[in-house]
Amino acid sequence: MRIKLHPICAAVAGSFVFQPMLVWAQSAPAASAQLPEVTVKADVSRELGEGYNPPNAVSATKTEAPLRDVPQTVNVVTAEVMRDQHATSMQAALQNVPGVSFSTGDGQRDQVSIRGFTAIADQFVDGIRDDALYFRDLSNVDRVEVIKGPAAVLYGRGSSGGLINRVTKKPGIDVTDFALSYGMWADRRAEADVGRVFADGAAAFRITGAVEKANSYRSQQFLDRKAIAPSLELRVAPETTVLFQADYLEDRRVTDFGIPAYHGRPVDVPASRYYGAANARDADYSQSRVFSGTATINHRFNENWSIRNATRYYHYSLDRNNTLTSAVNEAAGTLTMNHGNVRREEHGWFNQTDLIQKATIFGTKHEILYGMEIGQQNKDQVNNTKQVPGTFDLFNPVLPVLPRLAPGTPTTSNLGIFDTLAFYTQDMITLSEQWKALVGVRYDNFQQETRNRIAGQRDLSRSDSAWSPRAGLVWQPSKAQSYYVSWSKSFQPSGEAFALAANNADLAPETTNNTEVGAKYDWLNGKASTTISVFRLERSNIKVSSPNNVLIPIGEQRTDGVEVSGAAELGSGWRMLAGYAYLDATVTKSTIALQGKRATITPRHSGNLWVTKDLGHGFGVGLGANLVGARFADPQNTVTLPGYVTADAMAWYRRGAFEAQLNVYNLFDKGYIVSAHGSNANLNMPGAPRSVMATLRYRM
Repeated sequence: MRIKLHPICAAVAGSFVFQPMLVWAQSAPAASAQLPEVTVKADVSRELGEGYNPPNAVSATKTEAPLRDVPQTVNVVTAEVMRDQHATSMQAALQNVPGVSFSTGDGQRDQVSIRGFTAIADQFVDGIRDDALYFRDLSNVDRVEVIKGPAAVLYGRGSSGGLINRVTKKPGIDVTDFALSYGMWADRRAEADVGRVFADGAAAFRITGAVEKANSYRSQQFLDRKAIAPSLELRVAPETTVLFQADYLEDRRVTDFGIPAYHGRPVDVPASRYYGAANARDADYSQSRVFSGTATINHRFNENWSIRNATRYYHYSLDRNNTLTSAVNEAAGTLTMNHGNVRREEHGWFNQTDLIQKATIFGTKHEILYGMEIGQQNKDQVNNTKQVPGTFDLFNPVLPVLPRLAPGTPTTSNLGIFDTLAFYTQDMITLSEQWKALVGVRYDNFQQETRNRIAGQRDLSRSDSAWSPRAGLVWQPSKAQSYYVSWSKSFQPSGEAFALAANNADLAPETTNNTEVGAKYDWLNGKASTTISVFRLERSNIKVSSPNNVLIPIGEQRTDGVEVSGAAELGSGWRMLAGYAYLDATVTKSTIALQGKRATITPRHSGNLWVTKDLGHGFGVGLGANLVGARFADPQNTVTLPGYVTADAMAWYRRGAFEAQLNVYNLFDKGYIVSAHGSNANLNMPGAPRSVMATLRYRM
């Protein structure tokens, strides 16, 4: 049975949760009607993201739990790390997370692989799905948390290798933060973050925003983006708060697919060389607009029971125009191109209710989560692609001037409707001082429908129901040691985040199993921490797109891996963030000639290091490096992306509320390929040459 719920219906459903709370608040005794005196103290550590080494995370359990109690690898990139590195994009932030590799994302969106599996739809914000296809801005982000391995038990479909959750900046502190940055290629960015708590503690607001304009090391590329995010929190009763959040982002840039390949390697051309229209700023641009609004109610009944209900609505539009390499003739040294347009218009809503119980049962302590999620997404798309006449020189093409719109009728025109209904429960159990367990299960009913508007193409639909379990055991022989073993499972339905097509509508969901053992250590009285994990991820019934866009059921893929990560807030002004990943990601079974091939854009070896030192008297320096081993650009492993090491540096001077910061990227001007498409050998993105960014900040 299809779930047909309008956003108004979601609000009505939410009211069944909210109304008892509000009635309770209104009918409470008169003595409780007056809010108690509250002393508010601004917590600077909250605004700063708790340095480099936060002890807790919320994404892995949907409750704020110590990382040492979670039987799973969780990496956290805090606000301080992002600020010190001047990281303003998801790719820049996620370079600090081992086991994450980057896709070009069709030149229009954030897209990564985690532990060898694509995470194109595994983006979340404050625990709510955010799978629209756009580049995100970090001006409203307090931290980025990456859960490794399947996480469908709490988040539903997807998350083979893991998922990414952005935790937003929220009201609750007094903060004034303004920053101006200027860098290479006329990169100009202004950021603001202002928050206030009213004297009686009954209300607080916060507003963040950013404006950025830039050119690029890539010929014709530019960036024009604006972001603003206001929020307001009200304490409507002593134990009840209501949080309202809004977010608007507009992003315009050239849709850049990178460079083609020649003789098994990306073609040897300058990093600036663009393969597309000569008038790319007019004919090859992507413009996305994203608006979202979220209302969250938190209520605490007593010491043992609390409830949270969140409703999020979003609207996303995309105007994408692009020209890219369609084929390479190596013998002739030429290539062909196609030009196309993509229009996406989508909106959706989700409502999540989490009831949390703390109890002691048979002498063991339990924190039990009972949850329900309902939602609907409507994704409308119109696509058109046409071959560009002629051939072009592979090494120095004379680019064509093209109209923005490709001629002819659309090749794709449909509306995809996605309905979600899920119930889940999780229990964090303290068996003894040394032993803890985490168990949970989720039931999903996910329904998809594609309404085709092109003559001769039939409407499609399917319904999938799936159970997603997890189980983990933790042994903590001391406060500094934590050893764990865990198992989890997730499912990936056909389409997942895209419209159903004739070649996948009858295919069963893919499934992923993860088995992991690990150890977490705290050092120097908690100032430093490390996590070591060994895991096996197995995904069955995998489907990938071939270069000519035919769906290929390649069978099964397995990733055997080791990850090591660490963070430290040491004495004498030292801070450190580091990670290393070894990933053996291989197709183990295939119905075509892919068995034994490596997973695309996934290096065997990768690592990151970032160290800063406060020199005193307001001065400080930082130095970092990123190691990425060789990767394959396509499922057939015909093109290799060479490995590389890049280095970054920074320096700062702080005096009172003022701060000056200088960041230098790719310090030794290394040439490298930072990302690739993942299913096409001829779409590879050169990394940026050495660049400098200067920032002036006022913060108090």
